[in-house]
Amino acid sequence: MIHRFAVLGIAILAAIPAFAQTETSWTMPRLSDGHPDFQGIWTNKTITPLERPKELGNKAFFTPEEVKAYTQSTLERNNKDQRGGGVRDVLNAYNAFWWDSGTKVLKNMRTSIIVDPPDGRIPPLTPHQQALMQERAEAIKIRCQRPGCAIANIGLLMPSDQPEELDLMTRCISFGTVVPMFPSAYNNDYQIVQAPGVVAIDTEMVHEVRRIPTDGSSHLPANVREWIGDPRGHWEGDTLVVDSTNFLTVEGRGARGTDENLHLIERFTRVGPDTLLYQFTVDDPTVFTKPWSGEIPMTKTEGPLYEYACHEGNVGMRDIIAAARADEKKAAGQPAGKQ
Repeated sequence: MIHRFAVLGIAILAAIPAFAQTETSWTMPRLSDGHPDFQGIWTNKTITPLERPKELGNKAFFTPEEVKAYTQSTLERNNKDQRGGGVRDVLNAYNAFWWDSGTKVLKNMRTSIIVDPPDGRIPPLTPHQQALMQERAEAIKIRCQRPGCAIANIGLLMPSDQPEELDLMTRCISFGTVVPMFPSAYNNDYQIVQAPGVVAIDTEMVHEVRRIPTDGSSHLPANVREWIGDPRGHWEGDTLVVDSTNFLTVEGRGARGTDENLHLIERFTRVGPDTLLYQFTVDDPTVFTKPWSGEIPMTKTEGPLYEYACHEGNVGMRDIIAAARADEKKAAGQPAGKQ
């Protein structure tokens, strides 16, 4: 039986972008084992959106003129130095100096990071997932009729009276930039280190390290789960292919809405002295009606990676829980007192 990844993998592998084919004078650097040398620091920061704007339909690429217009409008819209006062200032968090989400579209000039489906958008959810999300939303609505809820990072009212109730970002466990390797608001750098039988990728955002065995070892048993999955790598020519399963989720919720059935395939291909082509396919049959794929030409950068000391001084989580306790006491007619 042909797995649906096989067809997607062939299509992605065949689609080496034109920008990479122009670097004809370049010679692939290799390690002593003959495999390509990916080591160094790479960045994926960009203003190219994950999903294509609906009004662009199946238009996969910008023209140079469209790039200029899109870049100007995007930078103006996202300018954090536009101070509107009140809630707007709170949501902006910092002024523009502290943000580093990029000022350019990807060098492939695509209109979205997602390349399949052809409309460049995440496929619809399965009926099962829609029903599950509705059920959870109703449960949270009932729960939050009582004190101890607050607006979470996702912008929705959520329980906040116990550490385990808080999202992974607030708890400094993961910011969702590791698998797949999506760009974020800042700290969009990744350091790759290679050794015999293993590749390690250090993600600057929250300082998460993926250790990817390339020694032919099998996946962990199905009952052993990890926040960023259990990766296993192998080489297909000069491309590193990483197969990840065994994801751990919170109440069935993982990165980008995935669940514990997520199967992620990633491909890393060095296509130039300063370009590492990152391609991925998300397959989660209980969440999405079909797999979806994307690509990001990552650019080599000097670095260094900066420590993301999320836990140190993380007074946010402490204060959130303290506020929940104060709400509970207020509802009970008790003085809040010292937290």
